[in-house]
Amino acid sequence: MSDLREHYRKLLAEHGDAAESAQHADESSQRNRFRVLAEIAEPLGSVVDLGCGLGHFYPFLKERGFKGRYLGLDFLPEFVERAAARHAGDPDASFKTFDLRRDAYPEGWDYYVICGVFNNAMDDNAAFLHETLEKAFAAAKLGVAFNALSTYVDYQAEGLYYADPVLLLEWCKRRLTRNLVLRHDYLVREDRPAYEYAVYLYK
Repeated sequence: MSDLREHYRKLLAEHGDAAESAQHADESSQRNRFRVLAEIAEPLGSVVDLGCGLGHFYPFLKERGFKGRYLGLDFLPEFVERAAARHAGDPDASFKTFDLRRDAYPEGWDYYVICGVFNNAMDDNAAFLHETLEKAFAAAKLGVAFNALSTYVDYQAEGLYYADPVLLLEWCKRRLTRNLVLRHDYLVREDRPAYEYAVYLYK
């Protein structure tokens, strides 16, 4: 995990407050991901942004008329500090440093949104993904929206983790809920075929 923190620190040093610091190709692809994840429900009510990065999801939601409470959680203190400073005057937004594996997942929030958290290759990607989803789904009042890189691609980049959507859907149905949606229908970038997917898990 320390290597991953250093990876994001380097991106932050290079790109500053831009989408690229959270490993998006550009702002357009970031917003396309946000749009799909936000479509889990209308209105969203209250949201925990798990792995919030620089907190860009919150102003995106505000642009779309979001009026609920927002909590951004991330493992990188530098991300959290910048996001908190940017929204210091907003009583509906808060940000905290968070360890996905050790800390208790906040309860009382309608939806958890998880964007890009499962994309980096680790020693135990599947276990990390399953553990995170179990905890987030148990804590959420209404549901969880997350995305992952698909195995239905022509090329897999080194250092990234690709999760088979069929196997993951089956696991979610058996372990979490039968009330869910798999979306493999959207483009993150216009110049690329669909290479990721989103899942909505409902209580």
